Amino acid sequence: MLLVPDLNEHSEVPYYIQLYNYLAKAILGGTLQSGTRLPSIRRLAALCGISATPVELAYQQLLAEGFIASKPRSGYYILPVHREGSPAAAGERPSPAPRPITPRDSRHYAYDFHMSRNDFSLFPHKIWRSLYQEQLANPDLLQYGDPQGEPALRESIAAHLRQFRGLRCTEKQIVVGGDQYTLCSLLCLLLKGRVSGLGIEDPGYHLLPAAFRRSGYSILPIPLEEDGLQIDKLYSSGADAVYISPSHQFPRGMTMPITKRLALLEWARSTGGYIIEDDYDGEFRYHGRPIPALQGLAEGSPVIYMCSFAQSVTPALCIHYMVLPEELLPDYHSLRSELYLEHSASRLHQIALHYFMERGHFEKHLRRMRLLYQRKHDLLLRSVRQHFGDAAVLSGTDAGFHLLLTFKPPSEVGNRVSNSTSARELAAVAEAEGIRVTPMSYTWWAKPDYDEPEFILGFGGIAEELIDEGIRRLAGIWLG
Repeated sequence: MLLVPDLNEHSEVPYYIQLYNYLAKAILGGTLQSGTRLPSIRRLAALCGISATPVELAYQQLLAEGFIASKPRSGYYILPVHREGSPAAAGERPSPAPRPITPRDSRHYAYDFHMSRNDFSLFPHKIWRSLYQEQLANPDLLQYGDPQGEPALRESIAAHLRQFRGLRCTEKQIVVGGDQYTLCSLLCLLLKGRVSGLGIEDPGYHLLPAAFRRSGYSILPIPLEEDGLQIDKLYSSGADAVYISPSHQFPRGMTMPITKRLALLEWARSTGGYIIEDDYDGEFRYHGRPIPALQGLAEGSPVIYMCSFAQSVTPALCIHYMVLPEELLPDYHSLRSELYLEHSASRLHQIALHYFMERGHFEKHLRRMRLLYQRKHDLLLRSVRQHFGDAAVLSGTDAGFHLLLTFKPPSEVGNRVSNSTSARELAAVAEAEGIRVTPMSYTWWAKPDYDEPEFILGFGGIAEELIDEGIRRLAGIWLG
């Protein structure tokens, strides 16, 4: 039975978040059982004495996170929250060679849908220049800094993560680095003796797995299903660590539901394993609230959380960070002392970023960027649907900086389509016409010959006024 939540009209927390928090806690705690039908939006709104909008927003967030399911003409139902899969005997540990990462390409494209480009039209140049110049006047910042990262910045990061990403952490758990590889290399050293095999999403992002492979770890590709990593395959792989992007999987873009996230935590608990959570674009969700990070679902969770300011501010800052479980901190400090580690991210940038966050500029900037990227996301969605029709299927929507476009083979859409179904050939044809799209084939670890017509369409860096025309031209080239 659903107990009507006592909503606080004087709270600064919006009604829909209060309602979401109440229902999520009731589901996780077992008060609301699997299969329970929730009241209709109008019914619950009447029971709570509020408008229907907050209830609808709360339901949509629960739906996005996998707490509930929607059945046509029936309503919303609680989904089961339990372990998925069971331990199985460890299988062979293949360690195939990874696909080469697509090289950087500095050429100019009239219509550039590259996945790693950013939009700096709203970058707060004057504010950042002022903050940076403040730090130049401090001669102490020209000295060596804390190898773990400036304490003030780590405090600001921890406060932001607790409030906006749902993490359970303190500044003592945060390690700041100048780039992803620096942090990956530290992790390789930290996990030596604890981990031998790393499970990875396949397809997925290869920087961290490639670093681990170079350090002698076995890399164990785990296939995906509709809602993310196959947990039963993780058990049978024999992995003792797993690298995932649960909020918005790269490149497929699915959001891992709460049941599977809890199943991952159960896998780590039962096997003594570690979860490396890549939250590269967790700040950017365009419809509904951002999905809370996996790390915050359990106290003392064995999750190593990784993120950066490359997308939220600018990659030129070279400020990345990870949040370590408390049990790894003694090993980190021992490693820091043994290797005479020094700071790898500019102290001037770190302190300027601290004040950027402390004075409220970061939160304001994030809101503006979300709105900008949401407009681009929605425009790209409409353009593909308009110009490609049934010849393309989009996935990975509503978050991040790219969509995944699957181009249907000719037999499915008739004679209008080009005869080629090779991703490389289709990308080359587009490139010749000044349009850059990226085949997602390089994201596979265990399928070196994969060349199906699936493409990563980035919308972050392309100007809004070019999106529709670029997609129109691309459809004209591929469809003939």
